[in-house]
Amino acid sequence: MMLSSICVKAQDVDTSKYILQNDVDLAKKEPGTHQGGGETIGFNFFGGVKNLKTVFKKRILKPGSSIGYHLQKEDEIYYVVSGSGKMRMNGETFPVKPGDAILTRPGSSHGIAPNADNDLVIMIVYEKK
Repeated sequence: MMLSSICVKAQDVDTSKYILQNDVDLAKKEPGTHQGGGETIGFNFFGGVKNLKTVFKKRILKPGSSIGYHLQKEDEIYYVVSGSGKMRMNGETFPVKPGDAILTRPGSSHGIAPNADNDLVIMIVYEKK
């Protein structure tokens, strides 16, 4: 079975029913969040959508960067898409790899960084306050 692809421009989308975004249009070079430093590329999907209660982000952590160790205030999910790295959670450090999903709960502390030899690509989801 062959599927054809349809190219749709953002201005052609009826946003009352759905919104289509592509990471190519959202990529933004940023330092690691929570004072993690280094170079990352952030993608804030649907960041400007009114009344959306979910934050959905992608982040590419380059070698030498990180999401700094910080206290969590809401449930947050990290999903590793590609690469490998280390996550520090409540003082313990453990390896992360593609397919790993980590739920961080309010009151926990965590940070994440790629291994020195690769980019670490993660998806991050949490409820917007």
